Amino acid sequence: MGVKKFILIIVVIVLILSFGFSLHAKDFYVSKTTGKNSNPGTRDKPYKNIDKAIKSAQSGDRVHVAAGIYSGTFDIGYLECKKALIFLGSYAADFSSRDIMKHTTIFQPGNKSGARSRKALLRFGTEVDGLVVDGFVFDMGMRNSYSASEGKPQGLDTGMLLLPPKKMKGQNATVTETCISIPGSAGGGEIQIRNNMFLNGAKFAIQGGHRQGTMKIINNVFVANRMGAIEIYGTCGSRKSATGCGEVEIAYNTILFSWSRTKEMTDMGYGIRIMTRLKYNIHHNLIGGNVLAGVDHSRFNKDEWIKMDHNIFFANKSADLQYSPASNTRLDLRVNQFEDLEFASCTGNKSEIPKSLALDKEYLSGFLNARYSEQADYDPNSPVNQWREAWGLNKQGKLSSKTTMYGNRYDWKGALRLFGSVAGYGAQSFKGN
Repeated sequence: MGVKKFILIIVVIVLILSFGFSLHAKDFYVSKTTGKNSNPGTRDKPYKNIDKAIKSAQSGDRVHVAAGIYSGTFDIGYLECKKALIFLGSYAADFSSRDIMKHTTIFQPGNKSGARSRKALLRFGTEVDGLVVDGFVFDMGMRNSYSASEGKPQGLDTGMLLLPPKKMKGQNATVTETCISIPGSAGGGEIQIRNNMFLNGAKFAIQGGHRQGTMKIINNVFVANRMGAIEIYGTCGSRKSATGCGEVEIAYNTILFSWSRTKEMTDMGYGIRIMTRLKYNIHHNLIGGNVLAGVDHSRFNKDEWIKMDHNIFFANKSADLQYSPASNTRLDLRVNQFEDLEFASCTGNKSEIPKSLALDKEYLSGFLNARYSEQADYDPNSPVNQWREAWGLNKQGKLSSKTTMYGNRYDWKGALRLFGSVAGYGAQSFKGN
């Protein structure tokens, strides 16, 4: 064997070992309307359920999902994936084109699923390098339990969100889990969550750990999620904390109406939560109508690891940026105060109401007027309390509360109009191949 031929063989072997993972990637197809799980999962004979494709695929494979409403096989209400797959949604019935407006792929479990499972809508395992989630609507609005009348502004379909153990009669309690969950044990790598919509989440839209590499959260719409839209934390350990575990890029997202942890509306309710041991590049987002703050930076992550540029902030109730520069210190800052921040970069941010933003006006009106109040009814001289006093018992009163709006369901069809409603900021219109 000649030297040149030997070198060529070695090069080919190296290329196969290096890129064979992607060269041999397979495509699997899913259609709720035309598929069967007994099919081979091809374009002409797709599977019926996403779970079936996950079971059949290997890391690096692509899962193409046609339009339809999915909720897991047997309506179990969740998906679990321990492989780094590429999920592509919102295909036409024949898989010829993708368009989230025309061919929406929506994962939307019903309330009955809460009796069988109480898990995140989509939970990943430790292998996530190369993971892509692209072109889906994740809506927890039908799985949650809402009051029929309390906290129901005029024009809205539901009353306030009910948190366990409270629930509507005949329903299962709200499942207070995340829409997309990446465990702290995940290995990290290159991750992309793009062109999706997250609505009515009962505990964060995206929450997870990141060990290394870059996580890109790009061109998504977040509406009416409890506690926050995005919370990503570093998991590489203290030995690497000097350089950071990796980077999170959060760009061109529309983030609206993040609700607080409880109906008192005093704890959480963030658009983006900057966590520890990660570098953040936050740019060209629309961040508005969050109960507490558009961005939370109170976990003492390093300022020099943060870039926050060219975002539009508006109508965040407590602050555009909640900032803790030191222990026991919290500052509620507005955009006009950002120039004093010592971030790696903080330029081009604006405070303005985007007039073209395609909002549900009745939902917006209810949010802007949302209030929580308490009223105590205590009469120490009432006959009951006099009798209790005579018997050496504590006197009692009654405390009643009222909430005008809290976590009410936002209609997913109306929320689709938020894609592309503000040129250059927030989620833009897209059509995939």
